Amino acid sequence: MVGGAVSHPHGLDARLVVSRGDTFTLDVSLSIPPGRTVALLGPNGAGKSTVVAAIAGLLPLDEGHITLDGRTLDDPGGNVLMPAEDRSIGVVFQDYVLFPHLTVVENVEFGLRSRKTPRREARQQAIEWLERIGLDDLADRKPGDLSGGQAQRVALARALITGPELLLLDEPLAALDATTRVDLRRTLGDHLNQFSGPRMVITHDPTEAFLLADEIHVIEDGAITQVGTPDDIRLRPRTSYIADLAGSNLVLGTATHGTVTTGTHQLHIADTHIAGPVLAAIHPRAIVIDRHQPDGSPRNTWEATVIRIEHYGDRVRLQTGDPLPLTAEITPDALNDLEIVEGSAVWISIKATEISVEKD
Repeated sequence: MVGGAVSHPHGLDARLVVSRGDTFTLDVSLSIPPGRTVALLGPNGAGKSTVVAAIAGLLPLDEGHITLDGRTLDDPGGNVLMPAEDRSIGVVFQDYVLFPHLTVVENVEFGLRSRKTPRREARQQAIEWLERIGLDDLADRKPGDLSGGQAQRVALARALITGPELLLLDEPLAALDATTRVDLRRTLGDHLNQFSGPRMVITHDPTEAFLLADEIHVIEDGAITQVGTPDDIRLRPRTSYIADLAGSNLVLGTATHGTVTTGTHQLHIADTHIAGPVLAAIHPRAIVIDRHQPDGSPRNTWEATVIRIEHYGDRVRLQTGDPLPLTAEITPDALNDLEIVEGSAVWISIKATEISVEKD
């Protein structure tokens, strides 16, 4: 339900109201049960950083409440404001904020040492976490000697070692280069799935949200404008911004010898060397729609039925059905010229060079 939170006896339940002068007010409700990953997805300036700061205890609420696992962390009406260090929240910030003067193992054990855990016990747990993330051989390195991906895993281990009730990741892949980001997305997803509490990923990247989250909350100008599964967001966008960020059709499949097999359908791609599980992205404007089979027999062409038509100003989005459900984008004039209505049979054509593919 947009704009409203459903209470759970455990997990995160929050209504966050924070004003910045007369120019911006954040007013969002969030509910995340244990074992579920929610992505807060939105553009710069939408209020994502304010949400992080409020939940982490770095910024007090003006109104609302934050309850985690049955404990009230912030309630202005009840004069409750729990300090950040007492909130049992594991936070991984965008730049990871590792202490440069401490070694990797000292960074990981920092949270335990801050809680007066005996040095020997804290060190043993830190080493076990480094073994778990595959970085035990770097225990004595300083953060400046780490790659971006290694630093991210160290920050994640530091956040998890204290056994938090909530894991909060603020743009966890934004600081990485494109190749490392692809490689680490799966690793991050595995770590999220192993954490039994509620998980929240803050991001401006729709691909990241679609692949990591069970549910997506879209935030625009301080308010939640849509809540749903990745498919809900991609196929049924409710605002122009969401329609834009839903952007590419994301297709999971298996690549071999210049084709991607997804279900019973095959797509021809330009990259003949990539193999194995892949994510293929197709922008809606790269899909050519016609009422008749196109001349020239392009390699990616098939007949489908239009199952939904949505108007967004000067654009029209068509959702097509089997054998490969996709969202295509045409102009209102093209819609009229082609006399397309819901239920119309159309031909779809896509150039192989318009399909971008990356290892999943």
